[in-house]
Amino acid sequence: MMRGNFESAWQIACICLAFFCFCASAHAALPAPVVAELKAAGIPASAVGIVVQQVGKRAALIELNPRQAMNPASAMKLITTWAALEMLGPALTWTTRAYIQGTLADGILYGDLIIQGSGDPRLTQEQFWLLLRQLRARGLRQIKGDLVLDRSAFAPIAQDTAFDDKPLRPYNVAPDALLLNFKAVRLTLIPRGERIVLSAEPPLTDLNIVNLMRTVPGECGEWKDGLRAEQTEHEGRYQLALSGSYPAACSEQDWNLGVLSHRDYAAAVFRDLWRELGGTLDGAVRDGTTPSAAQPMAVIESPPLAEIVRDINKYSNNVMARELFLSLARDKPATLPGAAAAVKQWLADRNIAAPELVLDNGAGLSRHERISAATLAQLLQDAAASPLMPEFVASLPLAAVDGTMKKRLKDDGIAGHAHIKTGTLDGIKTMAGYVLDARGRTMIVVFLVNHPNAQRAQAAEDALLRWVYRR
Repeated sequence: MMRGNFESAWQIACICLAFFCFCASAHAALPAPVVAELKAAGIPASAVGIVVQQVGKRAALIELNPRQAMNPASAMKLITTWAALEMLGPALTWTTRAYIQGTLADGILYGDLIIQGSGDPRLTQEQFWLLLRQLRARGLRQIKGDLVLDRSAFAPIAQDTAFDDKPLRPYNVAPDALLLNFKAVRLTLIPRGERIVLSAEPPLTDLNIVNLMRTVPGECGEWKDGLRAEQTEHEGRYQLALSGSYPAACSEQDWNLGVLSHRDYAAAVFRDLWRELGGTLDGAVRDGTTPSAAQPMAVIESPPLAEIVRDINKYSNNVMARELFLSLARDKPATLPGAAAAVKQWLADRNIAAPELVLDNGAGLSRHERISAATLAQLLQDAAASPLMPEFVASLPLAAVDGTMKKRLKDDGIAGHAHIKTGTLDGIKTMAGYVLDARGRTMIVVFLVNHPNAQRAQAAEDALLRWVYRR
């Protein structure tokens, strides 16, 4: 009898052990469609980091290399934007101020006009016009002295350091305390026979554009690949040479380029707008700081942070993310090491252990930044439990609807059910965010790929998102 009971107990134990092993195996196994797509892409499991976890649950549903340090590309913006919402508050705004140093009489300023930046990530040409319009409304017409640009809120950052061999691409624009209009010019290309007619906004009269582009027959496709832009500077005068072939089938297209230096760009926009408003500037344009005795004359505010993070995450705006990252620094003037230290301390205060974390510029436009899938998942868990969760989630691209996910997963059940931040660099393909599955559960999904074939990983990413939604 005792032997029979022992055998029965042993059988039950074996069954339980087998069940436990099955569950442990299922916990670690990737869904078959994901495995198939990774195999088709030639991407080994060792190059992938994955975490799938329900919001509010401690155990992950799927894990693959969860603690492996990997380059997240633009998924790093999740840390920068979530840290900013928590550290600064969603209602924070940046101010750009105008001061005068001297005497204002009968519309003439006998002294300098000072424009003081505070690191506004979205100071547009239109906003800057409103600032100058306030000055005109207060009677300022002629500036006898200089225009002084106070960019001292941020420590100087090398402006000529490009991430790749395309220094004029807008994503290579460096942050600046007086970042104006993303330091970009929008060129509208209009085919006219074999020629290309150009329209530039803002006009930037300080920039001489040499147009050597020609149209060619053929489909539109990746039309920017056939064009070249080269900027040269000599004694403060800039020339932008445009050359290459443009498919006539493209019709009109906009080409955005980051031109001039930050100081010279702000100077050019000021001169053009001030002239349009009927003002004159007799002196030079130079960098400087705001004297304590300077008299405030005008001020404009940025949109609130909750709106800023939406632009950063929806459209993966690198220069805005880098501006925001510097705004997190506690040192003055703000530095990149200071910003990284502030973020790491914030993570430690929230009990988010991230020993593998390497922060460079907070935007993911870096070959040095590192994070693990587990740390990203823990960050997303932290955000989901916060009262600020709606502001954060609403900033992420919505599958098949907007941002960088607009063209993905259309005509699929998951369309509109996934808020996902994507990231792409050569050899890197990533995503991280939330899926509201078919049963109404909110799931965290992190998928990092670092491999030469990473650009072929999108099918595997989409397969995982579909599986999470339908499972």
